[in-house]
Amino acid sequence: MSEFDLIRTYFADLTPQRADVALGIGDDAALVSIPPGQQVAVSVDTLVSGVHFLPSVSPRALGHKALAVNLSDLAAMGAEPAWVTLAMTLPTADSTWLAEFAAGFSALAARYKVALIGGDTTRGPLSLSLQVQGLVPEGEALRRAGARAGDGIYVTGSLGDAALCLKLMQASAESERIDQALRTRLERPQPRVAAGMGLRGLASSAIDISDGLLADLGHILEASGVGASLELARLPLSDTYAEWMAQGGDWSPALTGGDDYELCFTASGELGTRIESLAAQLDLPISRIGRIEDETGLRVIRPDGGVWSGSDAGFDHFADGDGTDDRGA
Repeated sequence: MSEFDLIRTYFADLTPQRADVALGIGDDAALVSIPPGQQVAVSVDTLVSGVHFLPSVSPRALGHKALAVNLSDLAAMGAEPAWVTLAMTLPTADSTWLAEFAAGFSALAARYKVALIGGDTTRGPLSLSLQVQGLVPEGEALRRAGARAGDGIYVTGSLGDAALCLKLMQASAESERIDQALRTRLERPQPRVAAGMGLRGLASSAIDISDGLLADLGHILEASGVGASLELARLPLSDTYAEWMAQGGDWSPALTGGDDYELCFTASGELGTRIESLAAQLDLPISRIGRIEDETGLRVIRPDGGVWSGSDAGFDHFADGDGTDDRGA
């Protein structure tokens, strides 16, 4: 099929219609209307086969994850998702693969009322580039800068499951036997959009956890000019992760593994009750795991009171030498 047949067949009517889209797929550019008093939050990510996802991942799961990781960036800004563009580089125009990818993508887009308004297709090694745009009231966007000494450090959900899943898959020839809940965390992450919007006016800073808790929290500390202490005993871990720890596992997946797509944020200690109320309202665990301090640097305290001495480095495409992300290859 031709490039234009591919677009018409799989993507032209893939996502919900929105009243603020004046012109969508089919022209040289899309036209959208911005409501008064709103700002547009824009983020872009590229996912490359063998770097960001395993070549063996199902296309339906990949369609979900490609959109989810981008929506996670909007969640970290407290933005409501609105529009997305998708550029695909495909080895072939495989109709079965495309139908499954489109199904995974469209299901998540429908949940968050995101309209696909344009993109591009070309032939080559499999990679996906998405740009998402969301709306946030003027002056209310969450940012990395803003953490203050005395603030609590919080995370949503649980940490380390996706990285643990990949670690077990790479170590075992029987990866299909790995706990399904772990596989879901790796292949179908859930963007915390509602949590991000609920944190407007509460969080003093925020970021999504994509490259590992320590690395991403480090971005908050650098942008805010502060330091922090974390307590390992407070890290929210799933039952599967806790069982693995009891069998001799370690803290590394939860601290540096990445691919969690949870939110890490800071907030004044006086807001603890309101944060608990938000967690109950969303039916989403939100855990306080540490404290912002004046002294720069990040101190990680073990349950026995000692200092954890592992690396605080998350994934970096170029600092890691060959540019291969151990989350997906």
